[in-house]
Amino acid sequence: MPSSAAILVLDVGKTLSKLSRWSANGVLLDKVIRPNARYEVDGLVRLDAGGIGAWVRETLQNYASKGPVRAIIPVGHGAGVAAIRNSELAFAPLDYEQPIPEAVMTDYRLKRDTFGDTGSPALPLGLNIGSQLHWIETVTPGALDGVALVPWAQYWSWFLSGVATSEVTSLGCHSDLWNPAAGDFSDLARSRGWANRFAPMAKAGDVVGKLKPEFGFGDTVDVHCGIHDSNAALLAARGFVEIEQEEVTVFSTGTWFIGMRCPKVPFDLRNLAEARDCLVNVDAHGAAVPSARFMGGREIEEVICIDTRRVDIVPDQPALLAAVAAVLKAGSMLLPTLVPDCGPFPNGCGHWVAEPADWVQRRAAACLYAALVANVSLDLIGAENILLVEGRFSEAEVFVRALASLRRGTRVYTSNAHNDVSLGALRLIDPSIRPSGKLKRVEPLTEDLTNYAAQWIRLAV
Repeated sequence: MPSSAAILVLDVGKTLSKLSRWSANGVLLDKVIRPNARYEVDGLVRLDAGGIGAWVRETLQNYASKGPVRAIIPVGHGAGVAAIRNSELAFAPLDYEQPIPEAVMTDYRLKRDTFGDTGSPALPLGLNIGSQLHWIETVTPGALDGVALVPWAQYWSWFLSGVATSEVTSLGCHSDLWNPAAGDFSDLARSRGWANRFAPMAKAGDVVGKLKPEFGFGDTVDVHCGIHDSNAALLAARGFVEIEQEEVTVFSTGTWFIGMRCPKVPFDLRNLAEARDCLVNVDAHGAAVPSARFMGGREIEEVICIDTRRVDIVPDQPALLAAVAAVLKAGSMLLPTLVPDCGPFPNGCGHWVAEPADWVQRRAAACLYAALVANVSLDLIGAENILLVEGRFSEAEVFVRALASLRRGTRVYTSNAHNDVSLGALRLIDPSIRPSGKLKRVEPLTEDLTNYAAQWIRLAV
C-alpha cells in the first residue's frame, strides 16, 4: 500500500456519526455525516449499533471507488460499552441517557470505589459504565457470561476488523472501572469479574487487524484500535506548535462541553470537586488529566429549540454580538442547570430571569450562559495560562469572547481546524501531522460583564 494512500476516520459521537477521508499529510478530502437515531429495545434506549453499522458499511463501500486507503481509525463518545459473544453483539448496548431504576443505582453506589481511587464521580443515568453493567447483571443474571466487553470506540474497531480490544482513554472516562494511579482496572471491576471480561488492552494508535473484505477494500487496510473523542481533541490541540510545550487547557465543545487540563506538575485528585462534575480523564499515554464538564451543547439546544448550529453559524455572528448590550441592560440571564445532575451546579433548577422575547437576544443570552458555566468549570480544575476552545461552538463569538472577558488572566484561543477530533485520531497514526493554520487569539467583548457575572453567580448558588 503506497504511503500516499488516504486515511479514514470513523467518529461515532453521541449526536452525529461522521466518516471522513484524509490525505496522508492531513488534508480533509471528504466527509459524510449521519444523525444518530433514537433506538429502543424492550422500552429501553439503546445505542443504535445496527443502524450506524449499516451506514458505515454503505459509506465505506462508496469510498472504495475513490482511491487507495491505508488505514482507518475509530473515535467514540464515552460511557458506552458493548458485549460480544460468538462474533456478534450479545445485546444492544445501553444508551447512557437511559435512566437506571433508583433501587438498582442505590445498590450499585454502595459497591463502587471512591473518587480518590478512580477519579470517576458518581454520575446519573448510565454515565458510569459500571452502573450499566451492574444493571444488566441485576436484571438478567448471567447476561455477561462468555462475552468480551469492549468500550464504544473499540466496538467499531471490532466491527471493522473482527478483533476485540480495550483501550485506556475509554476505560478512563468516568467509567468507575479504571484506577489512573495504578494504570489498571479498579477494585470494583476486578471484584465483579468485569476486568477479566474486557478484551485485551491495546494502545489507541495500535494496529489491531485488517479491514474486512466485505467493506470493499480487500484485506490491505490497517484498522487501528481507536480513542475516546475528547482525548482525540486533546491530541489535536497539542499539535499546535505555539502551545505544545506549554501548560494548556483544551475546552472541547459539542453535546458535552469538557475542559481538560494538561498540568506540568502532578496534581492531587482530592482537590477536584467530585460533586460538581469534575473528574479525571486518562490520555492516550495513560496520564491522568483533570477535567470538568457540563452538557453545554444539549442546554443550548433546549434554549434555541430549532437548530443546534444557530448560535455558531458565521452569518449570524454580527447580530448575536450586537444583541449582547440589550441582554445586559435588561438583566436577561439563564440560570443553571437545564440538564439535571450535570455540571458545576448539578442541583440547580434552570430558569430564566427577565427572559428575552427577542429571538436573537435569547440566543445571545444562551451563549453568555454557556460562558459563565464554562468559567466556573475551568476554575474548578485550576485552568490558567492558555485555553484553547475547540469544536463546533468555538465559532460562537459571543460564547468565546465572553469567556475571554471572564478570564482576563488567560490567553484564550480558537483554531480554524474544523475537524479537531478527527485530526487527533490522525496524529495517533502519524504524529508529524499538524493542524492547518494558526491559533486565533480571542478578544474579550466590548461590553463589561463584571456586574452581570457577579449577579449571575449570586443567583446561581
